[in-house]
Amino acid sequence: MRAIGREMTIESMKIFAPFFLDFPQKILYKHLVSKKIQAFHRGEVRSRRISMGTENDLPKLRNIDMFPAEVSGQKVICLRDPLNLSDKVFFIPYPTFFIVRLFDGQHSIVDIQTEFMRRFGELLYREKIQEIVDQFDEHFLLDSERFRRLEREIIENFKNAPVRPMALAGETYEEDPEKMRQTIGAFFAQPEGPGLPARSDGSGNLIGAIAPHIDYRRGGPCYAWAHKAIQESSQADLFIILGTAHSATQQPFALTQKDFQTPWGPVETDRAFLDEVRNLCPIDFYEDEFVHKAEHSIELQLIFLRALRPQKDSFRMVPILCGSFHEAILKDISPMELPGVGPFIEALQTAMAKRPKRVCLLASADLAHVGVRFGDAEAPNRFTLESMGEDDRRLLEYAERVDAEGFFNSIRLERDRRRICGFPPIYTLLKLVDAREGKLLKYDQSMDPPTQSVVTFASLAFFS
Repeated sequence: MRAIGREMTIESMKIFAPFFLDFPQKILYKHLVSKKIQAFHRGEVRSRRISMGTENDLPKLRNIDMFPAEVSGQKVICLRDPLNLSDKVFFIPYPTFFIVRLFDGQHSIVDIQTEFMRRFGELLYREKIQEIVDQFDEHFLLDSERFRRLEREIIENFKNAPVRPMALAGETYEEDPEKMRQTIGAFFAQPEGPGLPARSDGSGNLIGAIAPHIDYRRGGPCYAWAHKAIQESSQADLFIILGTAHSATQQPFALTQKDFQTPWGPVETDRAFLDEVRNLCPIDFYEDEFVHKAEHSIELQLIFLRALRPQKDSFRMVPILCGSFHEAILKDISPMELPGVGPFIEALQTAMAKRPKRVCLLASADLAHVGVRFGDAEAPNRFTLESMGEDDRRLLEYAERVDAEGFFNSIRLERDRRRICGFPPIYTLLKLVDAREGKLLKYDQSMDPPTQSVVTFASLAFFS
């Protein structure tokens, strides 16, 4: 299985693989700890009989998102389901995390009890450990038959649905179309924003862009820089959106032929274009289609595009999620040498060349992820933030020169120590875009004090 991409939700850090994800902060505090787990720590939950001979005799945690944080002065570990089977984010104290980390399919309840006694010198009743097991199973956090049944059902339902539903409506952005259009407009007018887009005269030559995929609250004005350039200078009616896959993929790219829902109605996917790509490159890039269900990086670009182009059928899209290229760093080879990467990019180039309509490439990508949330020992300070900004700008100079291999080598030489989550989509765009130059429009950093971490991001435009 391929490792997941660097970027995860803003709340979460992968414990089981060194890759990360960003998501809107308010989800982080929406659900602290389930009431039953709170009651457990207060000793209010009555013990249950331990079920012997069940599959949870050796409880095994799924590959869920975990990250350290501080809530009301207490250091906790936060757990979140990347498949969103449970709508809760769980905050658990360190002693409870000691128990949870032993949910590895190798330790029985008695084994966990023994390890707890050895570590803390206190007897923990087996019934209390079972309460935690039951709670985790109730919220589908264990690798159990109950979880697998639900997973199969959800995957099948998504496979049969003609439209990919909005995953973040009502949490990251407004469901109401008029309110959302006003929100998008406000990002342009903020002091950090670029100002409202001017009316296009039809002579623009923008053929590519890079925009963030961090949540709008922190990155909205930076999105606006890229989308102002697109609105003013692109004549495209087909957008190839290169998103960042924040879940594990078998293939380096994940495709879907589904339309994508927005507050203004669905955006149509160009299925004829995707059929052409499949004819040119018969690798099954639909194997990981389910990853599109919860992935936010394409969705957040579509909201901007649709808000600024309200006419129905004003454009179509090709949604592509880029998996991890980290193997290229480990092997010191070009990403083009990874299985499937070169043939797919070449197929896209051929399909784009055959299109009579104007095409715009849009990479949805953040940059560095540094700090305690992402596995570093210390929080960034003023010096490290300034140094990181210099490093990011040097990296983006390769993008401005449309130098894909230079961009990759810059990341490779430092072994991706800053965790550039947008490396795969940016590299792919630089290989595809036939531009004479790129231009950095906006660079920004977002520090998150509760988790002592920072995410950096930028907007760029590419011109023919």
